[in-house]
Amino acid sequence: QVQLVESGGGLVQAGGSLRLSCTAVGYIFSIDAMGWYRQAPGKQRELVAVIAGGGSTNYTDSVKGRFAISRDNAKDTVYLQMNSLKPEDTAVYYCNAVGLGEGFFEAWGQGTLVTVSS
Repeated sequence: QVQLVESGGGLVQAGGSLRLSCTAVGYIFSIDAMGWYRQAPGKQRELVAVIAGGGSTNYTDSVKGRFAISRDNAKDTVYLQMNSLKPEDTAVYYCNAVGLGEGFFEAWGQGTLVTVSS
């Protein structure tokens, strides 16, 4: 079974930066898309950014120009560099990965809290 282990959340002032990391562990043959989602209190989970196996990326409009997603395929790890953070970025951030291990898998991280103070 593939698991995703996240790190890097915390408390930061508005305008600051944080970097989230997420590593897939378990039997993995290949990972296709990796992404980051977030869920703010009282709101639905939303896609923040996604990166395909070939490296193409896509972002939700509210983070374009501020966040950058990247991956290290050798380490089965995805990163989310978050700059110019705003209070409205406050949420629990979850990583997601789909790929092939013993069979097809879709895995979610445990979630990491990002709090941006004004």
